[in-house]
Amino acid sequence: MSTSAERGVTLRQVGYADPVAQHLIERVQQEYVVRYGGRDEAVVDPAEFSPPHGLFLVAEVDGVPAACGGWRAHRAGEGAAELKRMYVEPDFRRRGLSRVVLAELERTAAAAGHTQLVLNSGDRQPEALALYAREGYTSGPGYGVYADSPEAVFLGKTLVADGSAVEDQWAS
Repeated sequence: MSTSAERGVTLRQVGYADPVAQHLIERVQQEYVVRYGGRDEAVVDPAEFSPPHGLFLVAEVDGVPAACGGWRAHRAGEGAAELKRMYVEPDFRRRGLSRVVLAELERTAAAAGHTQLVLNSGDRQPEALALYAREGYTSGPGYGVYADSPEAVFLGKTLVADGSAVEDQWAS
């Protein structure tokens, strides 16, 4: 898959182990080290980001890797997908790139049959939390390795088949 958006942005579906994806994933891990003092401890199997159970995107701006993000099936049988590794390189921030990546991840998760998109972020990522709030994500129950962490923030959104979303219903 390769789709172009405005301003020279191209979204490419790649494997989680793709060298460009791994470079951007390492950059987000280093962001966690700076903000939280350590890497994300959530277990990630690269195969989870392969269709039909997942997807990983790299966004390029005029051919330069600028952002990434992916989703993987979350609660088996419950129709949820989990958003992981959303990241925008510092030189490309504040241009709306995260919204382009997030919209495509929402669209592809809904097209794959998922009815919910969930994520966990942290209280030291105000930019990410503001993005998710603007895009209609609401608070929900904790899960995984950070379920009881006071720094963790759990959000979600109900998706509908056409890629649009219904707010405040995902946790029901």
